[in-house]
Formats: sequence, structure tokens, C-alpha cells
Amino acid sequence: MPLLLCIDTATEYAGTCICKDGIVLAKSENTDSKKHGSFLQPAIQSLCIETGIVLADIDALAVTAGPGSYTGLRVGMASAKGICFTLQKPLITINTLAVIAHAANTKTGWQEPDYLIYPMIDARRMEVFMGIYKPDLEELQPPKAIILTDDYLNTLNPSIPIIFCGNGAQKVPNTLTNLKYIISTSPHTIEDMIFLSEQAYKTNHFADLAYTEPIYAKAFHDTRK
Repeated sequence: MPLLLCIDTATEYAGTCICKDGIVLAKSENTDSKKHGSFLQPAIQSLCIETGIVLADIDALAVTAGPGSYTGLRVGMASAKGICFTLQKPLITINTLAVIAHAANTKTGWQEPDYLIYPMIDARRMEVFMGIYKPDLEELQPPKAIILTDDYLNTLNPSIPIIFCGNGAQKVPNTLTNLKYIISTSPHTIEDMIFLSEQAYKTNHFADLAYTEPIYAKAFHDTRK
């Protein structure tokens, strides 16, 4: 298995870890989204000191590419690309929604057959960034911005059980009667990136360092006048 450095700064949660064989060797986390920029580089340095591993020894670097916070995505992507360019290491980009779906799938333990996973990231008001995944994490719908109106929720197939998850799932009413569903409250962490990152490494699913950009899912909203 590869020796990986994983970075996630896409949401209000940020984490980074060094892992090998599916095991975290060291990790650091931050829950203040306003401090992701100042958190990341010192955290990576601390991981190297704690493990005795230098960045030149890693096999690849994995980063959540979005959707998520515009600023958070830029922080993670810029740091990841900078390290990869400098050390000539491959870059792995992981969809944030896939990480959230994997977290809910493994932590919920739902026994319903043929269910789907709807990971959601809060995007202001009743809007969320959302994807749709099978339990094996096959993507059925790529990330898109969705407004969770009654009209939209009524379009969902009542015969298919659903796990709603992520911080946007709190916008789903818990009183829906036409669907069989649960709302997962288990947050994702940096550990939930490891499986997806290792799978990407095994299949040589590497990003182009020159052209890779974050997945914003919609245009940047500037609140300045």
C-alpha cells in the first residue's frame, strides 16, 4: 500500500494525515473554518516531525477537490499542488461528496437493500451541493447545486431507501412521509479519505497538476458591494 498525505479543507472541518495500509500514522484536525489557511502548513510539518517521515518519502498526495467552501478549496488545492510540483509527486483529487457518502455508509450500518446515499454540503439558505451514490460509491449524479424545496423532495422515488448525510442534510425535513430514509448525523473526518485515496492510487487515477481546479459546483458568490 502507498504512503499517502491526505488533505481535506473543503468544509468547516479541516484535517490532514499521513497514512499507510489504511492506517493513520499521524493526523491533525481543525474545526474553525476561518483558520484553515493558517492551520494546514504547520499541521503538515507537525505530522512529519511526529512520524519522522519527510514529504519526499510519500508516494502521493490526496486532496478533497470539492464541492465545498470556496476559500477552503483554494487553500487545500494550492497547498497540495505546491507540494506535488516541488517534490514531483502524483496528485489524487477526491470528491468531497464521495468522502461524506463513504463516511455515512460505513458509520450508519443501514441494512436496507438497494439504498442510495445523498451527501449534501450546506450552500446557504435551502440550497445544498449534492451528489447521489450507490453503497459501493458508484456516482449516479455528479455534484450540483440543489434547492431543497417540497417540489424537489416530491420527485424522489419513494420505493428507494435513502441516506441523507453531510451538514446540508439538516435541511431535509424529518417528517417526510412519502420516503423511507434516515438522516445521518455522523460527520466525516480525514480518515474517511483514506479508502478512496488508496483506491485511486491503485488504479493510477492521478490528476493533471497543471490543469486541475477545485469543483465549485456553482459560481463564486461575492458578498462585497
